[in-house]
Amino acid sequence: MSEITNKTPMEEMTIGGNIYTSGNAKDFKTGDWRSLRPVFHPDKCKQCGLCFPVCPENAIPVKKEDLNRTDFNFDYCKGCGVCSKVCPFGAITMEEEGVNV
Repeated sequence: MSEITNKTPMEEMTIGGNIYTSGNAKDFKTGDWRSLRPVFHPDKCKQCGLCFPVCPENAIPVKKEDLNRTDFNFDYCKGCGVCSKVCPFGAITMEEEGVNV
């Protein structure tokens, strides 16, 4: 198929909604989309492990040597707040992006 332009007939265009290649956030640094930013409070964290499996972007790193979580990977964190909601210890709070950063 040739390149699609504004003169391409409808019959030759890609069908809308079809995904032709795999993709995920590893291919794109999605952290720039954030309007809320998670703040990690290590003094409150009990290393229970509830936060990192719910992160849709895998933006909560876990060290291989001791399996403890570390601060967020802000290149990929979109600020959805799921980690904050699941943390029973208040070790993750959400703040408006750009405040106290």
